[in-house]
Amino acid sequence: MVRLPLSPVDLERGRRLGAVLRSARGTRSMLAVALEAGVSPETLRKVETGRIATPSFPTVAALAGVLGLSLDTVWAEVCAQREPERSAVGAAPRP
Repeated sequence: MVRLPLSPVDLERGRRLGAVLRSARGTRSMLAVALEAGVSPETLRKVETGRIATPSFPTVAALAGVLGLSLDTVWAEVCAQREPERSAVGAAPRP
């Protein structure tokens, strides 16, 4: 299976997701959070730094659950950090 390259929008969304999760982790150790969520510490590190820009839904859900975040909250925070988009006549809104 060939995976298409990620767009700059996807990469930026991954960085914002990582920042939200890192902020929610606070002073808790990366190892403790990763083990509780059932992911490797390396996976958590890559998600938090944006190196995994599109983590799987179960990974995000497990991390959000351990960090006490609802998925709605995570999505709202990721979208709230988005820079205002330029308005263009006839342009379709982005998801």
